[in-house]
Amino acid sequence: MNGALYGLIARFEDPSQLVDAARELRAQHYTRFEGYTPYPVEELDHLVRGHNFLPAIVLAGGVLGAITAWSMETYIAIVDNPLNVGGRPLYSWPSFVVILFELTVLFASLSAFFGMLALAGFPRPHHPLFGVPGFSSVTRDGFFLCVEARDPVFHPEHTAALLRQFDPLEVREVEND
Repeated sequence: MNGALYGLIARFEDPSQLVDAARELRAQHYTRFEGYTPYPVEELDHLVRGHNFLPAIVLAGGVLGAITAWSMETYIAIVDNPLNVGGRPLYSWPSFVVILFELTVLFASLSAFFGMLALAGFPRPHHPLFGVPGFSSVTRDGFFLCVEARDPVFHPEHTAALLRQFDPLEVREVEND
């Protein structure tokens, strides 16, 4: 794999060619590819979808928030500031529920926000695909399929030949910035 090569991008005339190419890439065990279209293509979404780590990140954030709230409230109620109010026990969990819920939601939402940014690769002011001639047409009438060079199955010549089987308008190398 060449360090300066981001991947290969193929431009197709219509979405059916793009979906066929993506289906073949999936059949050949490619995992790092993405489709770019001016409107949603449902078949393509099912083919290029990778594993989504965001739900696990949000769950971990929520659990961390709940543990933080419970630990903080338990420490305050028993060790730091024990108050005997009306003969109730120092550890009275029903009074902890509101803050436990609040911190669980707070930590889960913050981990969702920052996890989404991290998984999307932000901050990234310039993506290598922005330098591909004609890529701006993806917002109007362009259908593109990009295979990343970091894919374990990627080989420049073999992948380009595989993409050319589906009669694209062009296949280009995309250089890393």
